[in-house]
Amino acid sequence: MVVRNKARFVAQGFCQKKGIDYEETFAPIARLEAIRILLAFVASKGFKLQQTDVKSAFLNGFIEEEVYVRQPPGFESARFLDRVYKLRKALYGLKQAPRAWYARLKSFLLKSGFVMGSVDKTLFLLSCGGDTLIVQIYVDDIIFGGSSHALVSSFAEQMSREFEMSLMGELQFFLGLQIKQGLEGTFVHQAKYTRDILKKFNMGDSKPMTTPISTNTALDADEDGEAVDQKEFRGMIGSLLYLTATRPDIRFAASPRTSHRQAVKHIFRYLKFTPKLGLWHSSGFSDADHAGCRIDRKSTSGTCQLLETSLVSWSSRKQTSVALFTTEAEYIAAASCCSQLLWIKPPLVISALKPLLHSRTKHIDVRFHFPRDHYEKGDIDLIHVVSANQLADIFTKPLELQVEGIDNALIKGEIESQWTGLIALLV
Repeated sequence: MVVRNKARFVAQGFCQKKGIDYEETFAPIARLEAIRILLAFVASKGFKLQQTDVKSAFLNGFIEEEVYVRQPPGFESARFLDRVYKLRKALYGLKQAPRAWYARLKSFLLKSGFVMGSVDKTLFLLSCGGDTLIVQIYVDDIIFGGSSHALVSSFAEQMSREFEMSLMGELQFFLGLQIKQGLEGTFVHQAKYTRDILKKFNMGDSKPMTTPISTNTALDADEDGEAVDQKEFRGMIGSLLYLTATRPDIRFAASPRTSHRQAVKHIFRYLKFTPKLGLWHSSGFSDADHAGCRIDRKSTSGTCQLLETSLVSWSSRKQTSVALFTTEAEYIAAASCCSQLLWIKPPLVISALKPLLHSRTKHIDVRFHFPRDHYEKGDIDLIHVVSANQLADIFTKPLELQVEGIDNALIKGEIESQWTGLIALLV
């Protein structure tokens, strides 16, 4: 049943050509880490996030290039049938439309007294007396919250006067994430998405598994194994990729052989066992294996970053070079963790810190000096963590489920207000 019909003006005609119809098309997009950081930060401060959607957002952007479009059907001029329209504002379908919209919204916020993040260009902060208002942009979706109800209401009214928009109230659903904000904290999960992908791949009636991967599983190229349907396999992998937005315990193979498909199905059966798990944000560690990959003997870096008690970012990826020693592999992992921590810091304090190195650094000597330099500056602190307390272990090796010490309701996936998605880390 159709609830509502929507109509849009869309650019039609010849394809645009770079340098003629448009110059730059880049528009900043918030990373999922930035969203999680914001959720964790406002939960620790006791803020409640609100959500708004700007109607026909791209039509608000002004374009600098000369762009002409045909007269749309129903809007032809009887006197000038042989003429075209010259655009002053962007239309859906134009390559520069997202950039034009971002420029318009950015200009409006800066004129209103907001300060833009030095690293995350989609984060804006307004200080008014002793109160603070935070705004996060994701294309035409805007989430915001602050320490003062009056300041939040004033911002909503100001936005409504400038743009045609709909206020959607308290943030509950954003980018496929289900969000529950309570007095004790914020719970982020993807239960609906989990149910949907289980149904999509006919795994809804499968036998549940208690862990995402068996401890005795050692995946390799399996060149002699039977090949499987690449389309189905890639669809399963793609579905799991987005689920890792709230489920850091998921790991999977990337080669379409029978053994790899079985490993992926094991993950789906684990999802059947834990459909409601997610991340709990209440009011970084790094680790590495050594030559763990059985194909090329490259090590795996595992890192996780926490804001107070809330997990906001994590990574599990194979290193780009072969490490000769365990120490070398650990330095590479530490440099990756250090880089991510320094990226996280500026959005929280809106500092003037410049963009830093990322995970594509190539040489071990650079990786060695990078964390050491920031340690000497006092930006980070390096602490040795014994294996029993190493949270990053789950990102480099499969772990067994240990029932002792964990609430039975949590194991059954019947409660949501816990550090969910991290069963192995809770032991």
